[in-house]
Amino acid sequence: MRSVLSISLPEKMASELDQYAKHTGRNKSDVVKESLAIYLWETRFQNARKRLAAKAKKAGIVTEDDVFKRVS
Repeated sequence: MRSVLSISLPEKMASELDQYAKHTGRNKSDVVKESLAIYLWETRFQNARKRLAAKAKKAGIVTEDDVFKRVS
């Protein structure tokens, strides 16, 4: 199922979106969908990283060397 979302963009951003879509031969909707998917993935990744970093620090894992020592 699909949902339609209408957004307003600042003129400069809308112009950049138009130019990028034309340059890549894609439609604006696909560019925005991909950009949002990347943003959401990066946000989830950063949140998981913060949670895991806190747990790792409590376990004495602070550096990459600490990680390698644990997995080697």
